[in-house]
Amino acid sequence: MVDLKSNTGMPVVRDVNDFDKRSGGLFERIIFSHRILVLISCLLVTVALGFFATKLDVNASFERMIPVNNPYIQNYLDNKSELPGLGNNIRVVVANKQGNIYDPDYLQALQEVNDTLYLIPGIDRSWMRSLWMPIVRWREVTEAGISGGAVMPSDYDGSEASITALRRNVTRAGLTGSLVANDTASSMIVAPLLETHPQTGEPLDYSEFSDQLEEKIRSLESDQIDIHIVGFSKLVGDLIDGLQVVMLFFAISVAIAALFVYLYTHCIRSTLLLVGIAITGVVWLLGLMQILGYDLDPYSILVPFLIFAIGLSHGTQKMNGILQDIGRGTHKYVAARYTFRRLFLTGLTALLTNVVGFAVLAIIDIPVIRDLALTTSIGVTVLIFTKLILIPVALSYIGVSKKAARLAIEKDAAEQQNKSWQGKIWQGLDLFTQRKWATVAIAVSVLLTGVSAVVMMDLKIGDLDPGAPELRADSRYNRDNAFISSHYGLSSDQFAVIMKTEVDGCRFYGPLQTMDKLAWRLRQTEGVQITSSLADSVRFVTSGMAEGSGKWLTISRDQAITNASVDAAMISSPGITNQNCSVTPLIAYLTDHKAETLTRVLNVVEDFNEEHGTGPDDEQPVQFLLAAGNAGIEAATNIEVRKGIIIMYFAVYGATALLCLITFRSIRATLVALIPLIMTTIIAKALMVWLGIGLKVATLPVMAVGVGVGVDYALYLLSVQLAVQARGESLAVAYRRSLDFTGRVVALIGLTMAAGVITWAWSPIKFQADMGILLTFMFLWNMLGALILIPALSHFLLRDVGAGNNSGAVSSPAEAPAPVAPQPVQTKRQAMVDTH
Repeated sequence: MVDLKSNTGMPVVRDVNDFDKRSGGLFERIIFSHRILVLISCLLVTVALGFFATKLDVNASFERMIPVNNPYIQNYLDNKSELPGLGNNIRVVVANKQGNIYDPDYLQALQEVNDTLYLIPGIDRSWMRSLWMPIVRWREVTEAGISGGAVMPSDYDGSEASITALRRNVTRAGLTGSLVANDTASSMIVAPLLETHPQTGEPLDYSEFSDQLEEKIRSLESDQIDIHIVGFSKLVGDLIDGLQVVMLFFAISVAIAALFVYLYTHCIRSTLLLVGIAITGVVWLLGLMQILGYDLDPYSILVPFLIFAIGLSHGTQKMNGILQDIGRGTHKYVAARYTFRRLFLTGLTALLTNVVGFAVLAIIDIPVIRDLALTTSIGVTVLIFTKLILIPVALSYIGVSKKAARLAIEKDAAEQQNKSWQGKIWQGLDLFTQRKWATVAIAVSVLLTGVSAVVMMDLKIGDLDPGAPELRADSRYNRDNAFISSHYGLSSDQFAVIMKTEVDGCRFYGPLQTMDKLAWRLRQTEGVQITSSLADSVRFVTSGMAEGSGKWLTISRDQAITNASVDAAMISSPGITNQNCSVTPLIAYLTDHKAETLTRVLNVVEDFNEEHGTGPDDEQPVQFLLAAGNAGIEAATNIEVRKGIIIMYFAVYGATALLCLITFRSIRATLVALIPLIMTTIIAKALMVWLGIGLKVATLPVMAVGVGVGVDYALYLLSVQLAVQARGESLAVAYRRSLDFTGRVVALIGLTMAAGVITWAWSPIKFQADMGILLTFMFLWNMLGALILIPALSHFLLRDVGAGNNSGAVSSPAEAPAPVAPQPVQTKRQAMVDTH
């Protein structure tokens, strides 16, 4: 039986036999003519991808965290084999809680820690340094010349004489502040890491490596011995361990989403269906990631939640349309097809906008960001099948409960008459279509955005706090880092400049003297503690060969003397230059790795290289290349973030604008959709300044997420509004129809996603807590921006859009809701006219 048209603009068909199944587009007919095949196919795909998802590894890679194509990083990678210990390493500090390091029991414990660490797969044993490693040597100027040897006496037996010799050798080697604490109560083991497992050839599993550090090294703690561990691998391991808590927050987000959807629909079966299919989209994504060879790392843990949230958003829009149609008496099969034809193109456009918005993140030349861009784009593409197709097909079978349908109609009637609290809110939002309130809304938004634009100028690139800002200040890792920083004169933040010469070029006076000048300039730079280089060693050795005379504490122009000094330095300090004396690092130890410190040091080296660097045609060519060391690598990463953020914004907003323009075919409508998103970005960056959050690899994707999710709201609201205006209705009527049809779902999804991610604020992973706060703000602000600024901006830009105004006419892919009004019953064919 065909009844009157509902307020969704479609005839009410109570009996499925009265529905013309040949209506609708070709794609719709194919999908709904093969519903069983669609469900079985999705089930099989879910089982298969679910199997692969269980095999997905959680890991991270040092080199995938850095911009490998950056010129500075290329310099490091080209010379990596010649720069041992100036990249990815682990530092283990063994502290004596009951005395100092010159204690037989302590030294025995240190040896046990040293030997255990030495045997852990992934350690670059050739360059491991500690009191027990022969590579750590001392040297001394005597009347007979320069003598030296391993710091740990070869005949050490724990006797008083052996310990006295060790104490003397530590002093000779000048290890206090580097490998030995200033208070001599602890000593350090520094171990460079390999990128691959030496036995399997696979990338080093940082989670497994971190677990071995805890099981084999940390377990050696006792009443006398305390152990502190820092380094990239340990940081990543702690982040991966924290992912277990993150999974708990993901489960909480799912529960909150299910609760919000149920409170909206009052239907258990449809709520379970929506949440279940949203989780199915995540399963598909994780399975595809495993098949394509991706790992889930701490920085991409955001992706599964985004796919769940975006999928739930689109799924709820479908649920809302079906709920309204069934509530007015339409058969569940017909209601599913109505919703499919009304929202498929709009939903497809929104998802394609998301895909493009996330895909442009790939322009950031950092592999982990590119991986995130690609995996998120894959996940959103998956939603085209699970949300736009699977949900309507599944709901065509299960429908909604009679109670839910009845409550939906009662709620809709109450809202239209402004009797319910939701109706009063809609009535308040209607005011923003009027000039007075539209002007107020825009003025307040412009003022807030203007203030935020000034504040965001102080947004820093990189870390703003010492230690590992990714973790809480009271985390074990940051407590270990604080201990090391307070007890050792030299920090773990090493900024290495690579002096590149011809073979044996580092032996000549010119390059050594130039290196010495750079070292002096760096020592005058704020944030630099001290420098270490071949030039420093040559000075010392030259003086030693002249009976320690201070007059000879210099770099000699006599090539024979300099050659002897370089040879002695290479023996006593392995790694100070490479074997053929062509790659020589100058290491600056920094007080911290804050963005401003790194920028100052970087600028000093760049300016110096422009002044003193020479070309290949010079007699003694020398170049000072950036950058190595953990601080140098982070400085290069900050450069890529700074450069990439501008390009990313142009790409994200350009792609979003293009897709909106294609969708609305109106420049003015595109502006209405984009302006709230731009405001959100500016205010969010100001919020980062107020919260002390730097713009770095971990927080960069949040900016694109805000645009990608926020544009969905504008697409759904504007599609309906413009379609109603195209029929000749006023802006006020059109916007109210848009609120009735999609506005409540926009509010629901904004609140649902915000409520889900705000729980992240309590995560042990600090950067995830920061992302939770930022995403909560952006979800809520995008929702408010859509509900308030779209009508306000429409008053000035889209008020004259209508069927009779060709200059602003906009054709929308969505079927617009029509006013509820009695109409004569149409014939079956007339009633089934497809609006498309």
